[in-house]
Amino acid sequence: MSEFFSMDEMNPDDLRELQLKCLSILVYFKDICEKNKLTFYLAGGTAIGALRHKGFIPWDDDIDVFMPRPDYEKLTRIWDKVADTSRYAFCRSTRETNYHHHAASIVDNNSTLIEERSVNSDIPQGVMMDVIPLDGCPDSKIARFFQLYNALKFALFNPQRLPENKNRGIYIGTKIFLAVIKSKKLRDSIWIQAEKKMTKYGYYSNKNITELIGELYGMVAEHPLEDFLTTVEVDFEGYKMPIMKGYDAYLKSVFGDYMKLPPKSKRKPKTRLVYANLNEPYLQYKGKYYLKGRNER
Repeated sequence: MSEFFSMDEMNPDDLRELQLKCLSILVYFKDICEKNKLTFYLAGGTAIGALRHKGFIPWDDDIDVFMPRPDYEKLTRIWDKVADTSRYAFCRSTRETNYHHHAASIVDNNSTLIEERSVNSDIPQGVMMDVIPLDGCPDSKIARFFQLYNALKFALFNPQRLPENKNRGIYIGTKIFLAVIKSKKLRDSIWIQAEKKMTKYGYYSNKNITELIGELYGMVAEHPLEDFLTTVEVDFEGYKMPIMKGYDAYLKSVFGDYMKLPPKSKRKPKTRLVYANLNEPYLQYKGKYYLKGRNER
């Protein structure tokens, strides 16, 4: 693979090379989870790919996994102690560093994949996989309303950027709120408090769980905890990977007939790419393709 400035420039072999780079992160991540007794499941399009194609959806360009909130928080605490941090960076926004992304990511430091959303940020800019937490869903309708209210506040102020691939109403609403509240300190306080409130319901304490980080349809959907208490193994690119035992109910509730191929117009990568070079570390492109004109830290 050489240099690319758009996903449209990649032919099927180039995209396949990107997929295999993502796969290497997943395999490493699985090893970390097994050694530290952490639970994860293939999620979203990655889960669909495993069931429908026994690997990547042919046009997919990333990997998503779910983790129960307790495991997600443990992973955050232990990553720097148990992982090869010179090769793989764990990225989750804090008050000190904002990665402009709701979920956590595992980034391959020896590669370069710069997206539009992070082109002006001094953060790891390599190939990544996303780690998305699942949270307990309160039984009370009133409590659930306030959980969703705080999840929306988190979604608005945590990334501190305009949304990608959203409808015009959400885009305009986000733009107005960010224009009114310009202070980074205040934005950080809002999303940090919102995260505390929306995650206060124990993962194992209620009959349902929910996905509070991501798309709106994921936030409002509720899934029986029982479906996620155990995992089964599925084939993914020649590896055995875990998926929640109740995967069929989960995928149907979110995606409908997930075994049916989408229209051809929808069969394309999602990444809004600025620059990619899978074989070179991203740091050498600082000041050139991201943080243009800034070579100092």
